Amino acid sequence: MTLPPAINVQRFVWRESGASEGRRSIPEETAVALTYNGGTYAVMMATPQDLEDFAVGFSLDEGVVRTASEIESLEVLPMDDGIELRMWLAQANADRLSERRRHIAGPTGCGLCGIDSIVEATRPATIVGVGRNFSPAQIMSAMQSLAPLQKLNTETRAVHAAAFWLPEQGIVSLREDVGRHNALDKLAGSLARSAATAENGMVLLTSRISVEMVQKTASIGASVMVSVSAPTALAVKMADRANITLAAIARSDGFEVYTHPHRILAGGKIHVVA
Repeated sequence: MTLPPAINVQRFVWRESGASEGRRSIPEETAVALTYNGGTYAVMMATPQDLEDFAVGFSLDEGVVRTASEIESLEVLPMDDGIELRMWLAQANADRLSERRRHIAGPTGCGLCGIDSIVEATRPATIVGVGRNFSPAQIMSAMQSLAPLQKLNTETRAVHAAAFWLPEQGIVSLREDVGRHNALDKLAGSLARSAATAENGMVLLTSRISVEMVQKTASIGASVMVSVSAPTALAVKMADRANITLAAIARSDGFEVYTHPHRILAGGKIHVVA
């Protein structure tokens, strides 16, 4: 039986007004092994929900497969100490994978798994298409629509979210996980399994933007990514090269754009701040 995404635990609380006790919901975290044709590729610590999406998205984002259809079968198998996501690939894909297979136990939300060189870790991201433009008002509206849909985070206040937003539909998919990379992998899998076209929408994140998050967004095919937190320097460089518009530090009063601002600020007045 698969674990629930959250559990209730007893805890004691101290405040200046005094001490109290009660129960609180906290997210579950379990070892999830991703296996291909009988061999373990990575072991991740993840929230046990939307695991089919996680398996497909991880496989796509890590370059194990090129399309979701290359995964010939997928099983979610509860184990004594975790969960196995058992996948079978066509022999040609399995042979290619065997050259880079590693047995890795990653930290929560490991973003670079099954790699063994600096070159591969900093591999260029896919260059995305032209995409479409978004107004600042659309960016703000999209980010404001995130919180009400984060059911697990509302319950636990301890998980990240990754979502996909379209102007005509709003948020069409949102996934949560204790690991920010896992949440984005789950989103990638959700979009791939529904055959969604990502070029005309935005990826929304509740975490900082590291280089792996840019690589995964590029793999999804989205030309705009927006986050509540700040990017790293390498993430900005990677987004610029991948033709991705990277907006960050999105708050109730605005946001900052680091790369390819034409998709958001076209026609807007620019004030130079020292």
